[in-house]
Amino acid sequence: MVKNTENRLCLGVITGAHGIRGQVRIKSFTADPEQLTAYGALSDAKGDKVFKLTVNGQSKGQLIAKIKGVNDRNAAEDLKGQELFIERSRLPAPDEEEFYHADLIGLAVETIDGEAYGTVKAVHDFGAGDILDIKLTSGKGAMLPFTKETVPTIDLDAGKLVVNPPVETEAKADEEDVSEEKQA
Repeated sequence: MVKNTENRLCLGVITGAHGIRGQVRIKSFTADPEQLTAYGALSDAKGDKVFKLTVNGQSKGQLIAKIKGVNDRNAAEDLKGQELFIERSRLPAPDEEEFYHADLIGLAVETIDGEAYGTVKAVHDFGAGDILDIKLTSGKGAMLPFTKETVPTIDLDAGKLVVNPPVETEAKADEEDVSEEKQA
């Protein structure tokens, strides 16, 4: 999931050490994982600490990289959980009908009838396309496919998107409500 910290976007996270010579494993949030370093050096969320990475390959869906100044396993392990950010201005503008996930998170969600539906909590990709994770106005959650059919309108300027949720999503939420009432 790509996070937005003001004018910085999180492009990846260090998940652990790889080997004994200071290499790290990185989960990349870019469309093409190998493009993680294509726009320059990455930094921490505040931009205070810069990480100069050299990607050396991939293993089990993660990048293997060397960070300048990190020379042993202990130093690499100390970076576990470190998110890697880049200035948004260094990234290309998305094409028409394309969006950075960070731009979608936090948007108000309403139905095609204009009723409040919830808020975009996250955007996931489990391999079959993007999924919107929405916190419903009821407090429950729903996951909707991020397709033109399900999300016909996105208005970043207005801070909202319009959804046409599949009937089974609403039926499942109703079933969960009934199930919880039976348990109480």
